[in-house]
Amino acid sequence: MSEGQARAGGDSDQQASGVRSVRRAFDILTLLTEDRPVITLREITESTGLAKTTALRLVQTLEETGLLGSHPSGYSAGPALWRWAYLARGQWEVPQETRKVMRDLADRLGETVNLFVARGVHRICVAHEESPHPLRHVVDVGDEQPLWAGASSKILLRDASEVFLHRVAAASPQGEAHVERLRAWVTEAAERGYAVSSSEWDEGLTAVAVPVTGRTGKVVASLSLSGPSHRFPYEAVERFATALAEGARLISGQGFSHPLSSGV
Repeated sequence: MSEGQARAGGDSDQQASGVRSVRRAFDILTLLTEDRPVITLREITESTGLAKTTALRLVQTLEETGLLGSHPSGYSAGPALWRWAYLARGQWEVPQETRKVMRDLADRLGETVNLFVARGVHRICVAHEESPHPLRHVVDVGDEQPLWAGASSKILLRDASEVFLHRVAAASPQGEAHVERLRAWVTEAAERGYAVSSSEWDEGLTAVAVPVTGRTGKVVASLSLSGPSHRFPYEAVERFATALAEGARLISGQGFSHPLSSGV
């Protein structure tokens, strides 16, 4: 082996090791949630499968960079995450006039209102207003769900190419055979002007969704209403869809767009 080949091999190994370390550090950070704002070293090793020495080394590095902070019970989010979250919020938060339309809908219809955009083969919640009921559907801003099911997916896929529909279907549990159903869902939603789903993504959950369009008429987001299926009788769906469509027209008229949307 030549010196150049040996050096290239060494660089490749170092690069792979660096990527692995980044992935492990990310796995540690994702253990932090609203329900678990503090994590212990033991929880880290048990959840990630890392050796204690490796986990400790990564945690120390994350502390040094401000991504983790020391806590009497373990480790919590560090100040660097706060700075990044503030930056992301400023870039990604939807306008107040859009939130007002959504809040009015949630109060009037009594169910949770969500705004989704497509990104790759997923949809991301970029805004939500919760139902006033104690029993309600909760989707957090930033939550990512697949495009192969759900009322919002049927709306967001309206302008999708055949190639992209196959990509979405391939990511589903049914595989590429799911493309026929996707195509039928999208066609039906386009004809009716709204989409409905029941227990397709969450058991016992029903959702109604309508399109938010951009200046060119293409779908840029999905405005949806979701909640327990027993509160979505057939006769209520049309009423929900009509109210949502009115809200979507207002949001579309505001010139809605979102930086997270990659379109389909």
